[in-house]
Amino acid sequence: MEFAEWVCELSQRTNRSLAGARVYVPDGAQCDTVCAQGGTDLLLRLRAWGLVPTGEREGADFVWGELPEEADLSGALLMDRAAAHMPVSTGLARELGETGLLDGVRIGICLVLEPKTSVLVQLLHDVGAEVGVFAPAAEVDQRVADDLRRRGFTVEADASWDATADHDGALRLLDELRPDLIIDDGASFARLAVLERPELAAALGGVAEETTSGVRAFVAMDEADALPWPVVAVNDSRLKTRFDNRHGTGETCVTTMQRLLGPTCFDGARVTVVGYGPVGEGFALRARALGAEVTVCDADPTRALEAAFAGFAARDLTDALADADIVVSATGIRHTLTVDHLRCMRKNATLAVIGGIANEIALDELPPLAPTRQDGIDLLTVPGGPTLCLLAGGDGVNYTAGGGNPIEVMDLSFAVQLSAVEHLLRHRGQLPHHVLRLDAEVDDRIARRALGVRGYAASTVSGDTSPTISDWKLTRFADEAQGGRHV
Repeated sequence: MEFAEWVCELSQRTNRSLAGARVYVPDGAQCDTVCAQGGTDLLLRLRAWGLVPTGEREGADFVWGELPEEADLSGALLMDRAAAHMPVSTGLARELGETGLLDGVRIGICLVLEPKTSVLVQLLHDVGAEVGVFAPAAEVDQRVADDLRRRGFTVEADASWDATADHDGALRLLDELRPDLIIDDGASFARLAVLERPELAAALGGVAEETTSGVRAFVAMDEADALPWPVVAVNDSRLKTRFDNRHGTGETCVTTMQRLLGPTCFDGARVTVVGYGPVGEGFALRARALGAEVTVCDADPTRALEAAFAGFAARDLTDALADADIVVSATGIRHTLTVDHLRCMRKNATLAVIGGIANEIALDELPPLAPTRQDGIDLLTVPGGPTLCLLAGGDGVNYTAGGGNPIEVMDLSFAVQLSAVEHLLRHRGQLPHHVLRLDAEVDDRIARRALGVRGYAASTVSGDTSPTISDWKLTRFADEAQGGRHV
């Protein structure tokens, strides 16, 4: 089997994390084809993707070359499949329930509505919370929304809604649930409360924010002295940024684009990645592993230098666009790609967003899209410029046209969300109205759980590992007072 086809289909059919997964490779197994730049060694290509090759079938997560049958699963079955691979969140929720902190607490959730989110909703409900859900139409898996409604949850989300219906649904959830806490994505739901339901906003105990773009918005509110409650920046947790962004988004954006464009779409393609944060880095590494020639554009000189040290060409954006076959925006910043930028691109080049904020591409300054050419691909005609192939309508490609971040990755992110909820409740009324970060101890606790369920462990150390030096007089040089020993 072709390597590119296997990783694409395995990721998209299972929504499992390939990064860190064990794959059984039978003796003598090879790729059927060789990508332009990926090399011929199957084991090297598996490791470049983050998979762990093993010669033992027992305990392996996957078998090289094998794929599960595709099935049209119900929302309930999708949730059950996700729950089976979310042991960290499940364990933390159970412990949180034993504290009684969540009894009767009303929690409004605004996240991409897909199977992993439904697991979080059910976990919070099972430990005592009253939970309501909102998601904009582009981020709704209708099977999941329907299943949650059947379970008795308040769900204001429908894949058929337009922008007006989305807005009305969000306000209905605020009015009916009157949440004590909000778990937000992009800071949109909580800011809606501030702007249009100030009396409800004033009664909130706090917000846990999932995304980079949302944290930026709350930081702006904080700097303007406009935060009426504390915000826990879940996104800034190491377990969010280093795993959800780098591995989860990086991986699934690549495989979703393969699903839309064909499994070998990166083989020999000239790919420009705009933004070399964790998302851009994760995407660039995997696209290169599939044979792409990757150029990175970042306005931060240090990040651009990091890209260069990772073996990528670092160039100015305008220069890099002209010969790119595929351009992806990975910044989470509005108008990263302006209309003038789009005019620099070559005809029929592919354009995608993996950062995930509205109008990361300046679509609001362009005429409406032409009729969809095929599922997930629109023809975008740029006035005075080329016609481009736009993926997922310019929304985040992995959650709009695919299944979103992998189950095991969201297990980590939602474990941080649960910890943020616990922090807000345990210290309610005592926290400053600023953007706050959880202690590193929280990440360590979750990471140890995640290592344990994988059969791994963090190392134990001896000696003084504190970051400070208790006796500054001890140096590397010989000290006569200590018998000439070096210390």
